[in-house]
Amino acid sequence: MEFKIGDLAHLLNAEFVHSLGNDSILIRIDGKDHMLKLLKSGSDEFEFMLDNTFHHVKVMSSSSAEAKLVVDGQPVNVKKHSKLTEVLEKSSGMAGSGGGDRNLTSQIPGRVVSLAAKPGTQVKKGDVVMVLESMKMQVAVKAHKDGSIKEIKVKQGASVARNDILAVIE
Repeated sequence: MEFKIGDLAHLLNAEFVHSLGNDSILIRIDGKDHMLKLLKSGSDEFEFMLDNTFHHVKVMSSSSAEAKLVVDGQPVNVKKHSKLTEVLEKSSGMAGSGGGDRNLTSQIPGRVVSLAAKPGTQVKKGDVVMVLESMKMQVAVKAHKDGSIKEIKVKQGASVARNDILAVIE
């Protein structure tokens, strides 16, 4: 997969090689292998060691096209490609709390018509969390698992893209 970071002149070619267990993965960036160990993972920030160097990342915003991050205090815009989202979900999925499985994502682009749940609401798999409107049709976004709504990431009236994170269920 190729992706562009901020103002870097060239695209980076990166791939997920395999899990090493114990919250560690082997990744390959521009043909060179690197060990990444996830230390802390939350819905909007995480910490990791990359080749024995500590890094802190805060996610300022994320859509299916771009992520705005602050990496070690420096703002970075990452233009995402579909495979980048997959790699990020695999990485965060290694965390003990379930990682990427916690995120309820939009399957369609649209506008948030209504919110049926709020943080703290207990939901069962299949319960309606919110309603999106796309092409004059309303679509219920349902919980993908049983749990508690930790965070609603969108507001009523907001536009969302396909694969945007709408809510976090723990």
